[in-house]
Amino acid sequence: MRFLKREGVFCRTCALASFRDMQADTMVTGWWGPLSVLITPVTLLGNLGALSGIRRIPEPVAPGFRPPLDPGKPVFKRPAGILALIPMGLLGVAVVAFTALVLAGLVAGASDRADEPTLTAGSCARNDATWPEQDLQPESCDSSDAELRVTAPANGTCPAGDYIAYPEYSEDGDTSLCLRPLKA
Repeated sequence: MRFLKREGVFCRTCALASFRDMQADTMVTGWWGPLSVLITPVTLLGNLGALSGIRRIPEPVAPGFRPPLDPGKPVFKRPAGILALIPMGLLGVAVVAFTALVLAGLVAGASDRADEPTLTAGSCARNDATWPEQDLQPESCDSSDAELRVTAPANGTCPAGDYIAYPEYSEDGDTSLCLRPLKA
C-alpha cells in the first residue's frame, strides 16, 4: 500500500490529465492488499475533492513553453475504469449482503423471543418437563392443569419450597420469577 501525490503548478487540462491517470491507476491497482480493500473506496471518494478543485482552475489562455497534456477519456470510459467496476461491485454486494444478514439476524432474534411463553406475577403455569428441567406454559388458574402460581421474588429471593423460573420466561427476559406449587 502506498499513497502518491503529484504536486506542482498545473493548468486545468494538465491537472485533469494527471488526475484521470492517477484515479485510473488507483482503480486498478489499489485493491490488492488486505487493508487496501477498505481504504481504496475512501481514497477514490477523497480524490473527488481534488477534482472539484481542478474544475475551479481557469482554462489556459496562452500556450506555455510546452503544449498542455491531453486529458484523455473520462475515468470510467477507460479500460482501467471499466475493470475497476468489478471490485467496486463486489464490495458493494458484500456491504449489502452484510447489512441484510445483520437485519435478518435482528428480525429472527426478535421473532424467536416472541414465540416463547411469558409469565407474570399472579398468573399460573404448568411444567411440561420433569424438574429440574423447565418447559413452562401459561395456564389458567381455574384449570386443573395448573401446577404453579407465579409470584415476584420478595427482596430478590424466593420462599423455601418455591421453584425459580428461568429468566427467559419473564416479560423482560432477565427477571427470575418464583413458582409456588399449587398441589402438595
